[in-house]
Amino acid sequence: MTHNVSTESNENDGDRANRLARYRDALDKTNGLIDLASELIKSPELIRARSEERMARLRKLLGALGDPHLRYRVVHVGGTSGKGSTSVMTASLLRANGLRTGLHTSPYLQVATEKIQIDGRLLDYETFHRSVGQVIGTANASGIGHINYGEAWFAIVALVFAWAKVDVAVIEVGAGGRFDLTNVVEPEVSIITSVGYDHMESLGSTIAEIAWHKAGIIKHGAPVVCAVIDNKALAVIRDEAERQVSEFLPVVANVTFGARRTEHGTYDWWEKDAPESVYASAMPGRYQATNAATALTAVRRLIAPQSIAEESIRKALASARLPGRWEVVSQGPEVILDGAHNPEKSAALARDLRTRRTERTGSRIIVVLGVLESKDRMGVLKELVNVADELVTTSPSVLAKPGSSAAALAADARSLGFIGPISQFDNSREAIDFAVAHASPEDLVVVTGSLYLIGNVRGRWFPDDEIVLQQTSWPAKQPLSSSSPGKHADSTAKDEIPE
Repeated sequence: MTHNVSTESNENDGDRANRLARYRDALDKTNGLIDLASELIKSPELIRARSEERMARLRKLLGALGDPHLRYRVVHVGGTSGKGSTSVMTASLLRANGLRTGLHTSPYLQVATEKIQIDGRLLDYETFHRSVGQVIGTANASGIGHINYGEAWFAIVALVFAWAKVDVAVIEVGAGGRFDLTNVVEPEVSIITSVGYDHMESLGSTIAEIAWHKAGIIKHGAPVVCAVIDNKALAVIRDEAERQVSEFLPVVANVTFGARRTEHGTYDWWEKDAPESVYASAMPGRYQATNAATALTAVRRLIAPQSIAEESIRKALASARLPGRWEVVSQGPEVILDGAHNPEKSAALARDLRTRRTERTGSRIIVVLGVLESKDRMGVLKELVNVADELVTTSPSVLAKPGSSAAALAADARSLGFIGPISQFDNSREAIDFAVAHASPEDLVVVTGSLYLIGNVRGRWFPDDEIVLQQTSWPAKQPLSSSSPGKHADSTAKDEIPE
């Protein structure tokens, strides 16, 4: 028996495979730069010395590339929590007001091209492949020699935004700020969203020490928008702003803006000096009102306020969303992905879950939790054990970053007084499959802890390959064929996020 397969189908399948192969080749090259030995360095002094050395090497590399990071305006966004959402909202507001906008966020959840967006579209596979080759090739040809993962990645970000001729780039800090590799930029506006306990091995054990690192992104004469509420952290940030002769722009709930919860679980908010203009964030959680107000304050320093139409603000905030942050991916049971990877984030998540409990009488909250070994897992668990009815513990999987074991998380939960059922799975996919199958249609399943855990399980709903090919974190269910219009690497269409 013969099978008649169309030539077009063969070509499409072959083209699809070639595109994914180009992506994976670039991914392998960047992953090959990960310095596994550096993950073993624990001394704050050695961490700082290494960071300064890396920044010096990155500046040389960027110089050899023609200093692409200086060819566009920059908004630099740091903070313990909220910087990802604030970055996305800032980019959306700029784009809605006619500026060609680049966005860099980190870490990625599923595919590396999530780190770079241009006008709302994820980086295409071909530009990713070309930029990786250019950066590594330049490092070798210029005598800089071996560069590591972080150095290569920021150079890729800087180069891609220059190639795309963006007007403004919104750059999210990786960790800390003062010695973060992104701090080679010269921003027109800096944003600090919050200061809390995270990355304490490298940033210090007190709020003041951590705030000193965050405040390092404030640059001479560039305004800083600050949503920090901790008084000790605020004192450090204000002092740095004074030293840098930078305008200090506070964003404070009930002072600079007001907010109220809607029946849909999101928040309406308004600026105190213009209460008649009410805006809504598409992302649930009261903290998203703070993030939105912070983003708008920053944008008002980049664009003349009188030229920002209210409708553009509403449109931008309604379309801004970030995968893995209170992301509802399924119903019956409702499944929410939320990367609450530090005590500040988990406390905010617990507050929102308590609110949801009052609205869903009789339903259970099943928490699927995985945390990196380097994180404060007791701090993450502290609030969650008081709101969860059942726990499913697991371990996130990521290169060079070991996860806490499912057994260790379960033991910690018991030590904190959790008396409900606990199920343990070493494999994160098995953990989410169990939780969903085990839940009733009325229950709420929340996957939280490490963002890497979110990335491990999110492919159950949004396949990695489709994210790469369709250049969106929310790909259409229908796999992309090579003949699909407007979806190729050279597409200049605006972002098309399917509902």
